[in-house]
Amino acid sequence: MNLSIAIEHEKRKREILEKALDVFIDEGYEDTTFQKIAERCGITRTILYLYFKNKREIFSFSIKLFTERIEADIRAVSADEARSQAAKLEAILALVSESCARNRRLLLILLDYLGHQRTAGGSPDERVRRRTIRMRHILAGVLIEGQRSGEFGSFPVKQAGDLLYSLIEAAIFRIAVLDRPDDGGLAAQAGLLVTGLLARPAPAGEAGRA
Repeated sequence: MNLSIAIEHEKRKREILEKALDVFIDEGYEDTTFQKIAERCGITRTILYLYFKNKREIFSFSIKLFTERIEADIRAVSADEARSQAAKLEAILALVSESCARNRRLLLILLDYLGHQRTAGGSPDERVRRRTIRMRHILAGVLIEGQRSGEFGSFPVKQAGDLLYSLIEAAIFRIAVLDRPDDGGLAAQAGLLVTGLLARPAPAGEAGRA
């Protein structure tokens, strides 16, 4: 396969994923079929098989496409030199919350899919971790940079990162499962947590003794 053909193949594959994602959202995971995806894309099942082996592979790639979009937005925030590291963390968590609210139906389908995976003997936790590892790395990078610059105090980065990520998981549960809008809850909680991470100046007496 030469370069131009490979590029066209990947372009067509992404177009299929974009439309397939809409089918999953409209129909749900169980009711989505290869035929429905092919019809939405205006192609035959035979052509669809040239790009994907089965419905599960299409869904997996569709979720990958969704998470890549979020990661790109998060990465842009983390690279914004005009923001403090604390402001970056708050902006990242607000961004994730807003994205979850916009894509609630997709999150419901994803939770249903992960439930089927567990029933079949799979490991949903491992699948989610693989999909979100880059997001966790970005959060850790912001925390490390905040410590390096003196903006944040001394704390275990891994535990702080896990705590931040747990806020995201809680927001997803509220939005997708409980059908409750976040209403800025995640942003407020993030602000409270980030305030606790900030470096504190030493009391005047201690500074003098130093």
